[in-house]
Amino acid sequence: MMNKLKKLSVSTIIIYSILFLISLTVLVPLLHLLAMSLSDPLKVHKLSGLGIIPEGFSLINYKILLSNPLIIKSIFNTLLITIVGTAVNLLLTAMTAYVLARTKFPGRNFVMIFLIVIMVFEPGLIPEYLLVKNLGLLDTYASLILYKTINIFYLFIMMRFFEDVPESILEAARMDGAGHFRIFTKIMLPLSKPALATMGLFYGVYHWNEYFRATIYLTDTGKWPLQLVLRQFVVERDNTSLLGAQNFLSYDQIATLDFASLQAGTIIISVVPLLLIYPLILKYYAKGAFEGGVKD
Repeated sequence: MMNKLKKLSVSTIIIYSILFLISLTVLVPLLHLLAMSLSDPLKVHKLSGLGIIPEGFSLINYKILLSNPLIIKSIFNTLLITIVGTAVNLLLTAMTAYVLARTKFPGRNFVMIFLIVIMVFEPGLIPEYLLVKNLGLLDTYASLILYKTINIFYLFIMMRFFEDVPESILEAARMDGAGHFRIFTKIMLPLSKPALATMGLFYGVYHWNEYFRATIYLTDTGKWPLQLVLRQFVVERDNTSLLGAQNFLSYDQIATLDFASLQAGTIIISVVPLLLIYPLILKYYAKGAFEGGVKD
């Protein structure tokens, strides 16, 4: 153990210390919110600064939040939008990347230039809104699922990954009679699992965190995603909707509630699913980086 410590250079120690401090700037506020949400409403005022140990212990905040129909519905809406949207994103991005990276067709260079142009110069919000309106997608889940179905930057990343697949593998498949569909589904996609997992993480986080276009396209509160409800509670401080119809609480119990703790609980509910998914995706990301370093 002492030999290992001696081998650490000063620069390595400095780097580790900086990374540790950066990690603390992320973890401490999150742990503070968790401590607030788990504290007893009558004692939470004792939690000063960025304390990470709950004052007392109570699950009343989560009991209130998870019995609120608006929050339960918004969680379902967010899961639907995220799962379906990410699946559509990955399918169309992978198909387009394969066509552009592995096939030669007339006008390919023009398509590449066009993609670069629209990546730099995105259409304005007003033309986008008029398009969604003319397609009859206002106040529908599709208005959020279909927005940016293909992210051009992610498309280029996927193209580079497909271009790294050895041509000899594809030639062997063609000799066995495989067409483009079979090559794409049986060779390209299985070999691209790390890239697909990484792109899926990026797309999934985008869909999970989306709220701006939901405020524009969705008017039915029953279709609101979780982030829009979170904005309603935390930013606009809509305490009436936050409590909902809590029939199990007496007037005295409602009077002792700490609304800052309820808001902290809402934030934790919106963040925890992403924190659980990150470690599962990270191993694919590390695997892809390792494979990329040993390719011929």
